[in-house]
Amino acid sequence: MASSGADDRPDEEPGDGGTQPLRDEDIRDALPEDLDAAGYVGPYLFPNNNRRRIPGAIYIALGLVAVGGWVAAGSDAVYLNAGVAWAGVLLVVVGIYSVVVGWNLDVDEQDALVVAVRTVGFPVGHASAQMGWRGLLSRPTWRILLYSAEDPPTARGLVLVDGCDGEVIEWFVEDNPEDWSQLTARS
Repeated sequence: MASSGADDRPDEEPGDGGTQPLRDEDIRDALPEDLDAAGYVGPYLFPNNNRRRIPGAIYIALGLVAVGGWVAAGSDAVYLNAGVAWAGVLLVVVGIYSVVVGWNLDVDEQDALVVAVRTVGFPVGHASAQMGWRGLLSRPTWRILLYSAEDPPTARGLVLVDGCDGEVIEWFVEDNPEDWSQLTARS
């Protein structure tokens, strides 16, 4: 059964009779709703890293099914050959890695900011938090950039806070080398 609706032509604008193809500038990529903070009012909850465990469990299950199917089919099977077994083993390995690196994010950006303010030792004005991951096991780490409360700021610091236990991994404070004289309000 064939359909003749405009929705069948994804490269053309709907409702225009199919005469105007979409340009590259008209196509936009979008973040999933739970990651898009634009226009959000209220406290933003950063997604937990333990969500990595879900696809990891799926990979392990699919890998075990593939290896089990290969074993059950025997050595002379056509469709379930050694390639399926190797793919199953690879899925199990990737699944185990995904489960292992699915750390629980117990420290949110507010807690990390409090730890960072205590660490730098000066009153903080502006600050920014970024989630990063470190090491082969991809442990979540907050990167906190802080500026002192003066206008313009006289000091800045960078503090790395572990996202699992809140420990300070590294920190650095220096006099602010940036020239802000052009940005200050003139009388």
